[in-house]
Amino acid sequence: MTNDLRATIDNAPMHRFQIFAVIMCVLLNAIDGFDVLAISFASPGISSEWNIDRASLGIVLAMELVGMAIGSIALGNFADRFGRRPTILACLLVMTCGMSLSSIAGTMNELLIFRFITGIGVGGMLASTNALVAEFANAKYRNLSVILMATGYPMGAIVGGSIATLLLETYSWHAIFVFGGAVTGAFFIVCWFTLPESVDFLAAKQPKNALVKINKLLTKMNHAVITQLPEKSDKAQQSAFKLLMTDKYRAMTLSLIVAYFMQIMTFYYILKWIPKIVVDMGFNPSSAGTVLVWANVGGAVGSLLLGLFASKFKLRPLVIGILFAAFGMVTVFGLGYSSIVKLSVVAAATGFFTNSAVVGLYALMAQVFPPEVRASGTGLVIGIGRGGAALGPVVAGYLFVAGFDLLDVSIAMGFGAIIAAAAVFYLGKVTKTGAVQPA
Repeated sequence: MTNDLRATIDNAPMHRFQIFAVIMCVLLNAIDGFDVLAISFASPGISSEWNIDRASLGIVLAMELVGMAIGSIALGNFADRFGRRPTILACLLVMTCGMSLSSIAGTMNELLIFRFITGIGVGGMLASTNALVAEFANAKYRNLSVILMATGYPMGAIVGGSIATLLLETYSWHAIFVFGGAVTGAFFIVCWFTLPESVDFLAAKQPKNALVKINKLLTKMNHAVITQLPEKSDKAQQSAFKLLMTDKYRAMTLSLIVAYFMQIMTFYYILKWIPKIVVDMGFNPSSAGTVLVWANVGGAVGSLLLGLFASKFKLRPLVIGILFAAFGMVTVFGLGYSSIVKLSVVAAATGFFTNSAVVGLYALMAQVFPPEVRASGTGLVIGIGRGGAALGPVVAGYLFVAGFDLLDVSIAMGFGAIIAAAAVFYLGKVTKTGAVQPA
């Protein structure tokens, strides 16, 4: 995208059309949040009905995260090649199928396959929405917009989790997936008619009728139209993955991969195991769902506050501080508590920091990756990082089976946040070389 066209959007106030695009991505990420955590809400019922142990349950909890890893890499690249809009629509279709099929799974192997399918759609969705929000926002509100988009994830878990808790009082765990499939399918229809394509993508890739499409978007944002397409960058012709491994981007990309991998392992240990841990303490499944909802309430509040602070303070040091706090709260969670109220409060505080750290990493990705590799870069970081997400529940499950208590497991899993903080610190060293923009 030429500097003039990008500068026009960056320097102008946010138009209501841009705000609409951001809100749509917030809602899409909310769908992601519920679809991913649906298995957590359902896990006590699944464990009881099929009589599976903690190690096997850890694999079930992790399976869609494996799909998310593949979807993030493959569909993130798809979004840079063919567009953010068609990729998001494809992801919604895949997620609808995966959720609906999960509701009728009769064996653990069937459920593993259907959760894997769901994960593929979720992984591609986040890479695409992260890029779309960054490209519709102006310079002043870009960090805030990306953080708000990421806040949709815990908001979806809060609203969807509250509904799931009500469903579990009357129906079996299958009803959670029926609800998720119906809502995801409804959003596919809404996005088909309303979701716009990115100006950055159209200018960088210049598909058929790109000039007409760009001018329609500029008109909706109340900007002057252009008479000809900007000069097409040589980078637009190159493989995004090859660009990410060039000297200019390699160190930055690898730093973000390590940071995201380790923090997401810590993050998903909390989100995936809370219901089972609470039930094993002697509370009923609906109470376990309540604790998980409060963890996501804390995550949503933390993300919103991060958005406010990110506009006043440098993002990278802020994220480092949050990562250290996340380790501390995961350790505190491991102390165990005798009442639902105490568990809910500690879970909310833990979610506050663990989710804020993940959201801060999304904002860093949107900040340092340029448009021609933004979705691919985000997808690659998230895709490889999802290996950490998949490992988190599995490693924790095997640690529990090996005889480690809740505190030992929590300290071990929380240490991922410390390693992530070191990687983000190194990212600052990379930015000082001038290879990328300072974060």
